[in-house]
Amino acid sequence: MIHGYRVGVLAIIITAVLWGTTGTAATFAPEAGPLAIGAAALGLGGLAQAVIAVPALRAARTGLRAHARLVAVGAGAVGVYPLAFYSSMHLAGVAIGSVVSLASAPLASGLLQHFVQRRPLGRPWALAAALGIAGSTVLCLAAASAPVASGRTAPAVVAGVLLGLVAGSTYATYSWAVGQLIGAGVSRAAAMGAVFGAGGALLVPVLLLTGAPLLANGQATLVAGYMAVVPMFAGYLLFGFGLARVPAATATTITLAEPAVATVLAVLVVGERLPWLGWAGMVLVAAALVLLAVHRPRRSPRGQPALQDAGQA
Repeated sequence: MIHGYRVGVLAIIITAVLWGTTGTAATFAPEAGPLAIGAAALGLGGLAQAVIAVPALRAARTGLRAHARLVAVGAGAVGVYPLAFYSSMHLAGVAIGSVVSLASAPLASGLLQHFVQRRPLGRPWALAAALGIAGSTVLCLAAASAPVASGRTAPAVVAGVLLGLVAGSTYATYSWAVGQLIGAGVSRAAAMGAVFGAGGALLVPVLLLTGAPLLANGQATLVAGYMAVVPMFAGYLLFGFGLARVPAATATTITLAEPAVATVLAVLVVGERLPWLGWAGMVLVAAALVLLAVHRPRRSPRGQPALQDAGQA
């Protein structure tokens, strides 16, 4: 139903807000490197997803075996994403790292949908993606032009941008994989539990090798706990709920709200500076969200929304 689609959109917007807090939260544990932060956040959060999904995983084991390649692709992307994402923010700054990572995700998602599923992208989605990408690009340019108090070098910023592109691509890939599993009849809980549980397991060795600083003091431990429980565990529960109601291409476009949230927090909390051009970029991102929220998905012949085509004309 249309109501279900809009509820899904709202769930993903809330998810994006929660995710937008992660870069700022990581600055409160400066002694822990980005690999440790990323492995703790999505490693522990992913394993928690699998634990609560055990009944669903048992019930869906036949379907998961039939789509083992999708699970493997999604899990691999989950394993790479947080390492690239937090390294991007560490090198280029919270605002730039978040913007590049999330601005590149809709393009990667659209390419997956177009070339793998052979589905054309409709005008509403294309316009929303264009607005979101334009806004995120403006945010990135604004952040890059502002004075950087930490004295980051140009090579570090370039490396951060490249890692942001990797993060955006892997984010789009695991979103697509989960959406495909749900579309194939695997329950939302089982799809999320399988992909994120396996991805979390891949991150455990990284956490064991790099995570000692997270236990060095109470504040670092609290940061790791917050990241794993709130934006990762709770956030991905909401994200899976949303993916069951909107297509992956639309979901990744909606999460362009994350860099806007991250930028505001970077300015207000971390102390990164953002000129007026950056605020104009956030207006464009907001316009993309409004367009997606009011766009009605096409109905199937039985009167139900065509979820896989909800973002298409």
